[in-house]
Amino acid sequence: MTATEQNIDSKLVEILEKVSDPEIPVLSIMDMGVVRSAIFVNDVVKVEITPTYSGCPAMDVIGDDIKKALKEAGYESEIDLILHPAWTTDWITPRGRKALENYGIAAPLDAEADKDVLLNGKRIVKCTNCGSQNTRLVSQFGSTACKAQFQCQDCQEPFDYFKCLK
Repeated sequence: MTATEQNIDSKLVEILEKVSDPEIPVLSIMDMGVVRSAIFVNDVVKVEITPTYSGCPAMDVIGDDIKKALKEAGYESEIDLILHPAWTTDWITPRGRKALENYGIAAPLDAEADKDVLLNGKRIVKCTNCGSQNTRLVSQFGSTACKAQFQCQDCQEPFDYFKCLK
C-alpha cells in the first residue's frame, strides 16, 4: 500500500463516513484520511487506522467509535493501528479541507508555504472569517499541537491554522 492508497470495502464507506474525528467533529475519519483499510476477513471487518501523529490521544476514541458504528450496522470488527506510512495532511480530502475552513480552521498549505508562514512570517494563510490573507502568526501552537494560532489584521478575528505534516 502506498501513502495515498486506501483499501476500503464499498459497503463500509458510508458507515465510516459517519464516524467523527473527536477533536474536529465536523470532519469524519474518512475526511481526515486516517482509515487506510477496511475489509471483510471471514465475518469480521478488519480496519487499519493511522494516527495523525504518533501518540495521538484520539486514536483510542476513534477505534472505539469505529467498533460502535460497525456493531450498530451488524458487523463485528477489529481495529489495528498502523504507523507506516505515516499520516500526512495530504490525506485530508477536499471535502475535509472545506469543512475545516467552514469550522474556522485554515486548511494546511503545502510544505514549502507552511515553512514560509510559520518561520518567515509570510502572509498567505487565509482568514476563515473574511478570506483576507492579511493575517499574522500569534503562536506556533493553537488549540492542539497540530495547529498554530493566527489573527486576521483586517477583521481582527483569531483562528487556527492546521499545520502541514509530511
